[in-house]
Amino acid sequence: MNAETELKFRISPHKLSSILRSGAAGQRRDKSEQTLVSTYYDTNRHKLRRHGLTLRVRKIEDRYVQTVKAGSAGGIRRGEWEHEVSGTNPDLAKTSHTPLRRLATGKLPRKLKPVFQTDIRRMAQARRVRKSQIELAVDRGRISAGRRSRPVAELELELKSGHVADLFRLARHLERRTGAELDLRSKAERGYQLVANSGGGAQHAEAIELIPEQSPHEAFRVIAHSTLRHITANADPVRDLDAEGVHQMRVGLRRLRAAISLFGDILPRASTARIKAELKWLTDELAPAREIDVFLKESIQPITRHGVPARGARAIRERFSRQRMAAFKRARDAVAAARYRRLLIDTIEWIEAGRPRVDDDRSIAAYAAEVLDRRIRKARKQGKRLNNLDPVQRHKLRIKIKKIRYATDFFSSLYGDRGQRELAALSGRLKQIQSALGSLNDFMTHRKLATEAALAAPPAHRRAQAFTSGVIVGQEREAADGLMKDAAKELHRLRRLRAVPSG
Repeated sequence: MNAETELKFRISPHKLSSILRSGAAGQRRDKSEQTLVSTYYDTNRHKLRRHGLTLRVRKIEDRYVQTVKAGSAGGIRRGEWEHEVSGTNPDLAKTSHTPLRRLATGKLPRKLKPVFQTDIRRMAQARRVRKSQIELAVDRGRISAGRRSRPVAELELELKSGHVADLFRLARHLERRTGAELDLRSKAERGYQLVANSGGGAQHAEAIELIPEQSPHEAFRVIAHSTLRHITANADPVRDLDAEGVHQMRVGLRRLRAAISLFGDILPRASTARIKAELKWLTDELAPAREIDVFLKESIQPITRHGVPARGARAIRERFSRQRMAAFKRARDAVAAARYRRLLIDTIEWIEAGRPRVDDDRSIAAYAAEVLDRRIRKARKQGKRLNNLDPVQRHKLRIKIKKIRYATDFFSSLYGDRGQRELAALSGRLKQIQSALGSLNDFMTHRKLATEAALAAPPAHRRAQAFTSGVIVGQEREAADGLMKDAAKELHRLRRLRAVPSG
């Protein structure tokens, strides 16, 4: 087995040619060129992919090389097993020392079929960074699945020997010089997206698979990689001013920040504080787009059905439509900024190279049980005083509820069937509490927006717009009483888990 350690970047096609012209600090190396035609195999139901494996046969000049890869939940290290085969079809007899052996039953050879193909022209060059040897490869070509295809234009850095820190050192140099942006998707993942005819719009969170025997820090890395993938997968939708893309990137950011909080007792303080600050920056850049979009869709657009004067409804709708567009452009500018590209590199290095602050001999199964139990107890205690909490305290309670809900998602794979049913019921209750408290928090934001709109309206529309704003605030105040009752009822029903994780 080879363990490859690599970073992939997407980069403007016109800048790809300049990558290999000169090395860091003026180094030059001879380039190699290859045409790589790879066929990826799986079953109709993508059994290999569901088990975190890929199987391909690659034609390299007059040779055929079969490769099995084991994913690492979005990390930069992957297991890789290569064997030469006689033709384009895979030879499962040569997978006996790979993770694929568990699936290579008598029926698998008959069920395997080509699912997509990549045709890549690769130019590669060796770089020496301090005492490390790094291969820098520029890939151009296409991924094809039936009649569908997508172009490939990417940069890949693979650590051949030496230190991971040097890999990131070169990555930062190239980001500054070319604007290269970290891309956590492999060609295989992009191929599967092409098969499913997905990948162009907003992307939702993927399922997380933990192993009960993992250490808390190992489990955190799996979770953190998954959440970072959720963030980066929505960069293009944000650039396209897609409302759901903005929402999903914010969800990814919240999930990563929640994971940092859940594992806060083992993470290094100084480096974690720096990453948290940058994640908050990006969250704040996206927040106005989401807030105004929700206000426009849920409060302003329906207002014409409630007898509000047309002039006032039109004026306030036009005002917030302009603000919405400005906020979405602000979000787009954030993910186009160098600060965003650096954030991605810094975050994945922090995940990969960070060391736990304390030695913890607990398994993730034991750690998860303690985290959930402690946080549920605290939320129940604070929830008993819900009617006495001010808006800021209610908001903090909502954040606590949200973190518990994310924790149930993160830790779900550690539980058996009965435990997962109990977790699903808990998650449903948490979602109702979060939704009720979230709407109350939105009302506070909407009240501020509506008041500012009324005060800033031009004289010709001031009275009509003030009346419209008053209707919006009045309706939401009336709805708030019901939401408070719903949240209090579900908080009262909140119970600690009876089930325990496996392992």
